[in-house]
Amino acid sequence: MADRAVKCTRKTSETDIVLELNLDGKGDAKIDTGIGFFDHMLTSFAKHGFFDLNLTVKGDLYVDCHHTIEDTGIVLGKAIKGALGDKKSIKRFGNFFLPMDETLVMCAIDLSGRPYLVYDLNLTTERVGYFDTQMVKEFFYAVSYGAEMNLNLKQFSGSNDHHIIEAAFKAFAKALDEATSIDDRLNGKVLSTKGSL
Repeated sequence: MADRAVKCTRKTSETDIVLELNLDGKGDAKIDTGIGFFDHMLTSFAKHGFFDLNLTVKGDLYVDCHHTIEDTGIVLGKAIKGALGDKKSIKRFGNFFLPMDETLVMCAIDLSGRPYLVYDLNLTTERVGYFDTQMVKEFFYAVSYGAEMNLNLKQFSGSNDHHIIEAAFKAFAKALDEATSIDDRLNGKVLSTKGSL
């Protein structure tokens, strides 16, 4: 199997991002976005997906957290797409129900090459720490389009926004781990009647 590790960067007048991702890692993470709660979520993503993730973001946080979070999603999505290469032998689909105390969130993924986000989380507070809760949807939208994946997030229960957001990130990690894993039955082929993804 080819090495599924990539380095992606993005530099604009709003953000300067360097991201390294290994889909076949051990869950090691070194994250510095300048937003503590976002660092916590991305560290959880890496740990529970068994992805190695090194990320440094210098963003215009004096404006707000929007550019930092959205642009990180763009770069992470592109890194996922790049690390997957031709997508031969991957399972393609992944899903996971993640319970966290009173919360239950489901994530389902299709690495189809067609971006789409279905987002059904009910967040009721403006922010968690210095993380604006409106940015959860923006982040996952950016990831889905950068990676060209179909990404569904659905909340079944939950009242604590910290728990709901963390459950979403962890469910995403577990679903992505499944979707990117290798199925030897495919014998180097792509799981599609079209022959490509």
